[in-house]
Amino acid sequence: NSTVLSSMLNLALIKRTLPPSLLRRSFHSPSVQRSYATETKCHHFPLTTFTEEEESVRSAVRDWATNTLRPRVREMDNHSQICPNIVNDLFTHGFMGLEIPEEMGGMGLGFTSACLAVEEIARVDPSVAIMVDIHNTLTINAIRFWGSSLLKEKWLPRLATDTISSFALSEAGSGSDAFAMKTKATFDDKRHCYVLNGSKLWISSAKEAGVFLLFANADPSKGYKGITAFLVDANTEGVEVGKPEKKLGLRASSTCPITFDNVVVPPENVLGTVGLGYKYCINILNEGRIGIAAQQIGIAKGCLDIAMPYLNERKQFGTNIGSFQGMQHQYAQIATEIHAAEVMMYNACRLKEAGLPFVKEASMCKLYSSQIAERTASKTIEWLGGIGFTQDLLAEKFYRDVKVGSIYEGTSNIQLQTIAKLIQLEYH
Repeated sequence: NSTVLSSMLNLALIKRTLPPSLLRRSFHSPSVQRSYATETKCHHFPLTTFTEEEESVRSAVRDWATNTLRPRVREMDNHSQICPNIVNDLFTHGFMGLEIPEEMGGMGLGFTSACLAVEEIARVDPSVAIMVDIHNTLTINAIRFWGSSLLKEKWLPRLATDTISSFALSEAGSGSDAFAMKTKATFDDKRHCYVLNGSKLWISSAKEAGVFLLFANADPSKGYKGITAFLVDANTEGVEVGKPEKKLGLRASSTCPITFDNVVVPPENVLGTVGLGYKYCINILNEGRIGIAAQQIGIAKGCLDIAMPYLNERKQFGTNIGSFQGMQHQYAQIATEIHAAEVMMYNACRLKEAGLPFVKEASMCKLYSSQIAERTASKTIEWLGGIGFTQDLLAEKFYRDVKVGSIYEGTSNIQLQTIAKLIQLEYH
């Protein structure tokens, strides 16, 4: 009936429909879905409708990004550095500990909340968004899932309050073929410790990081089954972070080489089990790809935030250019594609949170969102005309920032390969 349809489409009505006890819980959990279905005689819930908690996160991040971050974006891009005050703000507002339990200083929220935060920040500055994304969806979650009690107690409170993390996987000879890494972890029986030697490349947030989630091979004779994950304090002797790369986009985000020269780490710094690092890496990158999709969707929406007001104000031949049918068809198509990417991404979030298979959907949304974001950024430059080609607006920055979306955390070809394999299995 019309009441049910309205409640499904309007968050406010949904909040009035559900009892307070349900509002405090995730709508996507089976028990809440059953209760919702009973209350509304409806059996499904819109993918892009969020809990009161998630809406609060989105609103808080959007306000901060608009009022605090936006005025610093051009300056940080020009200086190729994220302002320390911005980093401090990320911690102060809780954006760096979204899924860390409250008792350890975090917000105790879900994965969808983390992706909402990444999307809203990327809508203003993708460089800051990637720092937040890697920190929350990769490093913190890896520690939460596989870290010992000792590692959780040592690092999670710090990661929630004052310490940036970095994910150290790629090397000069191991990009898409990540497990071809040469960095070694040799166990020293006399000192009862691991000694790390090797180099990493293209490591995001390396300059600011206080801890690295490092992948190294503890037993090369076993091939990739020797790969082990370590948490390495950035201040450990022998760790050297090189100069940041000069990049096309995401310039404020530091991307650096790291050298590990006889770096001594105790056995308790091993994340999980020795030799299972390859499994942890695969699993955490699968969900990390959803975070990248959130960043790409944020970029696409940020482009429309610039383009649409211009199209409605700019007049040619006595008419707003946004009113020409040729233009209308273009931005209607782009908006439709952005919405499709958004639905794909939040579906992947819900699957992940529900403990259901999501690898194919994660690859799909990462692949598609990067394609749509790049197309949106390009179209935005065209729609803006000459001013879009200048630094008067941030459109050109989005155009530069978006390209890496088809490269990092699994190239588009790797996503296609993953999707194809999983589709083959479905029809086997």
